[in-house]
Amino acid sequence: MATTSMVGQSFFQQKDKQLHFTAGILAGSLGYKWSYDRHKNKKKAIIAGVCSSFVVGLVKELYDSRTRGTVELGDVAATTLGGITIGFTIPLFKKKK
Repeated sequence: MATTSMVGQSFFQQKDKQLHFTAGILAGSLGYKWSYDRHKNKKKAIIAGVCSSFVVGLVKELYDSRTRGTVELGDVAATTLGGITIGFTIPLFKKKK
């Protein structure tokens, strides 16, 4: 539910969405690293990073639903977008063997 302060703001101008995006970057990078260390496969690592950020966003919203917080699918989207962003960025900076 949009509050008065959110009206007129773009998706990523909202502080809450920025925090979710940042959490997605963190979760995505951890998922990527774990998968890459285990499988040595960039595609699997990207998928693991995106999935881990999605799960973190979903769990946070499930927590909000149980604790009288505001459940927003946009928060899950922002978290997942953070994971997607880092998942496709990390391979750009990894040295080729």
